[in-house]
Amino acid sequence: MATEEPVYTVIERSGSLELRRYEPMIVAETIVSGALDGASGNGFRLIADFIFGNNTAPNGGNHKISMTAPVTMAARSEEISMTKPPSMEDPAGKWRMHFLMPRQYALDTLPRPNNPEVSLREIPATHYAVIRFSGLAGVRKVAAQTAELKAWMKQRGIEPTGRAALARYNPPWTVPFLRRNEVMIPYRER
Repeated sequence: MATEEPVYTVIERSGSLELRRYEPMIVAETIVSGALDGASGNGFRLIADFIFGNNTAPNGGNHKISMTAPVTMAARSEEISMTKPPSMEDPAGKWRMHFLMPRQYALDTLPRPNNPEVSLREIPATHYAVIRFSGLAGVRKVAAQTAELKAWMKQRGIEPTGRAALARYNPPWTVPFLRRNEVMIPYRER
């Protein structure tokens, strides 16, 4: 059975770069601190604990929620500087990680996290510029992919509306050359 992914429409494609329109979605998220790799592991454990049953279902008891892809990390800061382009960096070392919730759920039918560090949130329909890449998603590689995506956006006059996010689609045991990663930057619809 295939892993569920967000629903989107490709608006424009140029090699590994795309403009997409994502449908509304619900995510389970947490805020974690530290360097990207360590924060990623900590955030994953917190949200995995929720989807594996540390929750309270609307009808009582707990409920296991199917794993989806991707797992997304973004710098927590919501401020957008008009003089600096979006990046993956957060000077405070705070990260927002989220897992997509399966489409079968509405916000009121999802189990509630028992851990107060995990919350549920609806994300409205959003436009993203995206670059796909394989291999390990280390800090240097993500920075290079983010720079390439930002340059592509600038060439097309596309205005970012938020920070870059790293989306990882595969479990950690996946052979690096088979991994699917993306850097995503929200933008203002033209």
